Formats: sequence, structure tokens, C-alpha cells
Amino acid sequence: MRLHTRLLYIALPLITLTACSGPRAAFQLPDEPARAGEWVTMTNQTKDAETYLWNFGDGNTSTEANPRHRYWSSGRYEVSLLTTAAGKSSTKKMDIQILPPAECLVVVETDMGDMIIRLHDETPAHRDNFLKLAEEGYYDGLLFHRVIPNFMIQGGDPRSKGASSGEALGRGGPGYTVPAEIRSQYVHTKGALAAARTSDASNPERASSGSQFYIVDGKEVTAKNLELLQDSRGISYSEEQMERYLELGGTPHLDGQYTVYGQVIEGLDVIDKIAQVKTNRRDRPEEDVAMKVTVIK
Repeated sequence: MRLHTRLLYIALPLITLTACSGPRAAFQLPDEPARAGEWVTMTNQTKDAETYLWNFGDGNTSTEANPRHRYWSSGRYEVSLLTTAAGKSSTKKMDIQILPPAECLVVVETDMGDMIIRLHDETPAHRDNFLKLAEEGYYDGLLFHRVIPNFMIQGGDPRSKGASSGEALGRGGPGYTVPAEIRSQYVHTKGALAAARTSDASNPERASSGSQFYIVDGKEVTAKNLELLQDSRGISYSEEQMERYLELGGTPHLDGQYTVYGQVIEGLDVIDKIAQVKTNRRDRPEEDVAMKVTVIK
């Protein structure tokens, strides 16, 4: 009888303490370090919580139970989780280390989603110019001012920021051009990032606009299309390039004429969404599609 009473006496304080403390916040971060631009999954291990408030340490928060989050910059961040139930709360904090990306990446953010773009090292002048403008915030708030479905989406005109509805756009720039860096290994498959430019008549060296760019939407491409281009213009496609054209489509008739200096590696569906917006007779979207460009580093 004494033994039974003693066990009961020990158990009661444990139950009382648990009831007073509320849900104990607990979560797990990935075992392997993530790189900037990658998704990081926070695994919630809290039991019986009613609400969750995550702070990822970079100014972003979430109220999801098991959120995913991207860090656009490398570094160490403090992740915290605040849980509540029955008016009681509990907080847990952990540090997460984010490594720099293995490639040169930027993210183009829009209301229709994000596009992560890899910039090519073999086009250094265009790569470095794009990075410089992005770091300066040059592109933030600019519009995709020219959109043609099954062809491309174009932006980068500084005059598009705050432009009135229906205003003609497409002639603005930073006041300089970038020498052409047309490389045969980079072609106009869907998602290719390329530099806009003026026509051959006024620009025989095919120098690029200092800021305006387009991203290929494109259409279906057949092996016959590519064979005709190879015969008529002397273009030689690798097996890999042909496979990508057949899989993704694109605008191969532009190959060899414009500098391709990047590739969308995530967010091809965002190109589709932007390409389908309603436009006016100048191909400008009737509802503005603004961008923000951030260097992932």
C-alpha cells in the first residue's frame, strides 16, 4: 500500500508540470547544410500545439506547421518557432548555416512566381553587367513591358518603372551597350535568358542593350525545323541541344543572332503564366507585371 501511494505522489507533479508548460516547441533542421536559393524544410516536432509562428531570421515568417523556406543569401541565421495552445506558449531557437550557391544565380521575383536563373560564365561581360545592375536595384519595379505568347517575355527598360497605362515602352536603357558574346553552345531553348538589341541595319556588330533582356517562351520545335536551320544558316546543333529543343521547344530562328547569357533552371511555369497575360496592340500587358531581381550569393 505504501508503494502504491509513493508512486502516485511522484506521478502527479509530472502531470501538473506538463499541463502548466503548454506545448513544448520542437523542430528539426536538415542534417546537410543547404545552399542559398535551395528550399529548406523545417520539420515540426511539437505535439498538441494550436498555432505556430516561425521566424526564419532573414525578415520572413510563416504560420504553417511544416514550412519550406528559401534563403537568398548565404550566412548564419537564427530560426525560431513560437507555439501556443490554451493560452500558453513555448519557443525554440536553432541556428542554420546557409552556404553560397555552387553556380552564379539570380532570382527574378514576380507576382506570378519566381524564376531562378543561372548566368553563364562563358559570357562574362553580360553576366557581370547583369549582376551589377541587379546589385544596384536597377531592375526592381521594372516591368515585363513586351510579352508575346509562344515567343518571349521582355523587360529591363528603366522607363517602365511607374509608366502610365498604355505608354509605349522599349527604348530605354542605362546609356551604354554590351559587346556581343554570341556562343554556339547557348541556344534559344525555352527559359533561355538573352540580351535584347537593335536591328542589324543600325547595329551590325549585334551589341546588346545595356539592360533590356528577354526570356524565351517559345513553341514546339521539330527535328525537321532544326535540320532546315542547319542547312540554310550553317548552324550545327549538338545532340544535347537538339534533345532540349525537342523536349522544351524554343525559338531556334534567333540562334547565332543574339547573346544568350543565362538559363531559367526553376520556374519555367512562371514564363507560361506571364506569356498568357492579356496585352495591348504594342504587346504590353494590360495589367503590369513587375519584377524584382536579386543576386543569390
